[in-house]
Amino acid sequence: MEGILARKKTSPAEDLMDLVSLLPWWAGVVLAVISYVLLHRLAVPPAVASLQTGQVGDLIVRSMGAVLAGFGQYVVPLICLSGAGVSAWRRHRRRTLISNTAQARGADVLDGMSWREFEMLVGEAFRLQGFSVFETGGGGADGGVDLVLSKGTEKFLVQCKQWKAYKVGVDVVRELYGVMAAKGATGGFVVTSGSFSEDAKAFADGRNVKLVDGHRLFGLIKQARQSLSSRIETADRVPPVEPPIAPGGAPSRAACPACGSAMVKRTAKKGANAGGQFWGCSQYPSCRGVRPIA
Repeated sequence: MEGILARKKTSPAEDLMDLVSLLPWWAGVVLAVISYVLLHRLAVPPAVASLQTGQVGDLIVRSMGAVLAGFGQYVVPLICLSGAGVSAWRRHRRRTLISNTAQARGADVLDGMSWREFEMLVGEAFRLQGFSVFETGGGGADGGVDLVLSKGTEKFLVQCKQWKAYKVGVDVVRELYGVMAAKGATGGFVVTSGSFSEDAKAFADGRNVKLVDGHRLFGLIKQARQSLSSRIETADRVPPVEPPIAPGGAPSRAACPACGSAMVKRTAKKGANAGGQFWGCSQYPSCRGVRPIA
């Protein structure tokens, strides 16, 4: 956020679009709808009645506000929708990037990326591990903290180094460690497409700073991608489960056998049960409780 606000923009509209683009695409659409509704209500011109002394100025102010709201009711939602479009495009780009990287034969694929692509790839790799990721929008290949991760109440800082020929030295790790202390972060990561010097490794040893080199990052991406694919495949290939018998002798489907939540009818898409229907927990994927349809 600080990196975005620190950069100079040609207009407030561009600042707003940049901020919206950092949100999920659906959040930008919601903001567009809300801004239109609010501004549309404010765009109604004030009623002109008999004016008393001192009310002319107030009427002028309200009239100008209505004119601005009438203009903004179309401009602001358009800006929000544009930011939502950018967010959706970035999401598609991140997923394509990590899919192509996971299919590569080795970590050399990281060397051909721009610093921006590398930063997007690192962010998506952490997302696949369950982190919420905020991109600070650094303005260059070495913009300090590039990503802010959160998981529960914990916050982690990430610095990305797209260096192909040089080892990341101890100064970079020491700098991030200082920022972590200043911002109260639980931990931090320095991620590079290359490698780390021995001094950097020695400094990070025993501290809450993790060093991720190119080979380790490539392995994490492949592992996270395979884990995601495995979860999807397992969800589509659900084995039959014997339902408990409710009072009266009929199979009960009112509650999930694992968590007690309501169940919904689903259709298996793959595996031996493809095309068959079953009752699945409404809290999927956090709960995978199932029951067959009697």
